[in-house]
Amino acid sequence: MANAYHEVKAVADLVNEPGEYREAICKIVASHAVNELYGARVFDEPAIAYAPTPYAKWLTCRVAMEEYHHHVRFKGLADELRIPREATDPEVKRPLSIFAFELKSWPQFCVIKLLADLAEILQVEDLLHCSFVPLRNIGRVTMPEEKFHAQFGKDFCAELCKTEDGRRDVQRAIDDYAPYLPQFFGASGSKNNETYRKYGLKERRNEEMRADFLNRARSVVEALDLRFPELEGATA
Repeated sequence: MANAYHEVKAVADLVNEPGEYREAICKIVASHAVNELYGARVFDEPAIAYAPTPYAKWLTCRVAMEEYHHHVRFKGLADELRIPREATDPEVKRPLSIFAFELKSWPQFCVIKLLADLAEILQVEDLLHCSFVPLRNIGRVTMPEEKFHAQFGKDFCAELCKTEDGRRDVQRAIDDYAPYLPQFFGASGSKNNETYRKYGLKERRNEEMRADFLNRARSVVEALDLRFPELEGATA
């Protein structure tokens, strides 16, 4: 559980806070800005071309639009914080390794939404209790959209699983993509995470969040009567 820390209600109020607190906020905001933008570029927007029906394309367009808007929200706060542009540019700041997966099919995209957006839900859950109110507010407006994206993945995976070929494709996509996911939560014993918890910016250790995610992911996959793979080093 995060250490208790008083609410900081506005960017202007950071002048009264420790420099370490402001620096921690900037790291979180910049990371979200980078990864929301890069994920929309490499997964969500390209997936529109893979969507098999006009209805699926429409919903995928909505997902892509919302993912880009997530970036816009975090980038807006980054600008208020005067974070340098390069810190929020995925061409300069390396995105998370989960985006190294090369999207090649509709089943893969549905699995990405099923699992990666479930992981994002866990991250946003911490923001809902964040001591820095502007960041908390972004979490509150973003959470319903993240839940929609994860449900999108669940619904379309379930639809694909109605055929033998579709079930095989979804299982293969799960097997291929799942190994990328544990790193989404960062290293165990992270010094950054320790600082985030010290100031009430996050509630849980990286390893606790990773374990929670793996349990939730396994349950979601097994509810589709599919298999979630055992992942080497998932608890490290």
